[in-house]
Amino acid sequence: MKTTLGTIAKACLLLVAAGGAIASSHREAPGITNTPKLDGTDFYMFNSPDTAGNVALIANYLPLQDPYGGPNYFSLDPTALYEIHVDNNGDAREDLTFQFRFKNNVADGGNGLSLDIGPVGNTKKVAIPLRQKGDGTVAANLAYTESYTVTVVKGDRRTGQAKTYGPFEKPIDNIGTKTFANYKAYADSKITSFVMDGCATPVKVFAGQRKEAFAVNLGTIFDLVNAPAAFITTESNNNIANGTAADVLRDKNVTSLAIELPATCLRGTGGDPVIGGWTTASVRQARLANGAPPSGLGNHEKSGGAWTQASRLGMPLVNEVVIGLKDKDKFNASKPLNDGSNFGDYITNPTFPTLLEVLFGTKAPTNYPRTDLMTGFLTGVPGVNRPANYTGLGVGGPLAEMLRLNTSIPAKPRSAENALGVIDGDTSGYPNGRRLADDVLDISLRLVMGKLCVATGSTDALQVGCKPSDAPSGSITFVDGVRYKGTDFPGPFPYLNTPLPGAQ
Repeated sequence: MKTTLGTIAKACLLLVAAGGAIASSHREAPGITNTPKLDGTDFYMFNSPDTAGNVALIANYLPLQDPYGGPNYFSLDPTALYEIHVDNNGDAREDLTFQFRFKNNVADGGNGLSLDIGPVGNTKKVAIPLRQKGDGTVAANLAYTESYTVTVVKGDRRTGQAKTYGPFEKPIDNIGTKTFANYKAYADSKITSFVMDGCATPVKVFAGQRKEAFAVNLGTIFDLVNAPAAFITTESNNNIANGTAADVLRDKNVTSLAIELPATCLRGTGGDPVIGGWTTASVRQARLANGAPPSGLGNHEKSGGAWTQASRLGMPLVNEVVIGLKDKDKFNASKPLNDGSNFGDYITNPTFPTLLEVLFGTKAPTNYPRTDLMTGFLTGVPGVNRPANYTGLGVGGPLAEMLRLNTSIPAKPRSAENALGVIDGDTSGYPNGRRLADDVLDISLRLVMGKLCVATGSTDALQVGCKPSDAPSGSITFVDGVRYKGTDFPGPFPYLNTPLPGAQ
């Protein structure tokens, strides 16, 4: 995939434009609000800045966790199936899947922790209401813990060749500094690895609570972008450190499922360096509530039948403000293979640019159908992260939405990362995968309003029917007022920062 820096920068504009929207996938569809433990919030896939040749895949779940959310905090659903899928030949079908299953392990044979209550000689053992009764690093002080397994499936996620690794320990959430004097050290001790069949280098794995990495002025954005036009169109306003705008997620945690392994273990037999990825959560088709659950945890229902997908996330921002309200639950239940027929109209005739025009008078692009967005959203970009089997728009492979990464483009040091990614010269960032500090919101805002048309000119072969006169607002530097930088995430695997404690 030899290409020039200028061609990469121009081509990547196509991919980003497809995700034009306003916030990451937190409560993005009506149905998923009923089951927050299944809600995928963000999916990251990037070449490791620490180990050359490695790729990190991070799927975040269970959004908007307040650190003080006790006494039960934020365990994942032991009846659910959490998955990270990789397509390595461009056919929009998973070729490799990492399946996470969780289990609650209740102390004392399911009774939890008890205290002797009553007068001497006539005490009763009574279960405590808390997760812990002392130092959280001491297993005997924990009423229940979580463990998980990772099943690697090669081929179809349900019928392919599968092998299970584990169980591994999941750290309990950061209850506070009295329970955990050094939570970072405790959580780091739960980072582990396993040797996957066909991969000589051990696979790193971690599942546990992390600090939210996504920055967004959430309330303002969803209140019809409730900010002055001069504010949202000025690049200098976009600095999370100066308090210009409220990053409402800065005091939240999430739960992360993280994997890191060599890119060679993710690539297909053809050796194409481009891989596609997305994450899903599924539950059994039938779930029967137990009106009289016995003592213990996880006894409130019985479930059975086929796995039924309830959540899906590839590229950021898609389900919030690209997919129409009536189809949001449908998108969460779908697979990438059928995206062209199911959701193509939302790409060729997007509504969000027109909403911005109504709100601020910033004219929407006029090139309909938006084939430029279809190229980026559903196929990948030629010369950057379009799989080799595509020879034209939809030719050689299906139209499919997923996060795509060219594993042959090396990572930059954190200090050299540019949060605007390829549109500002950093070709190792979004939309070539997604790093933690990539400002996918600002990038998408600008490009859905036509930056591609302005940047490429009328003769560029990659413009796909787009010229400068089609985008009167294509040069506006849209912002939401909050942004991280690469050095805000200094740690090694699992890369996201230590979660905030419930109490200092």
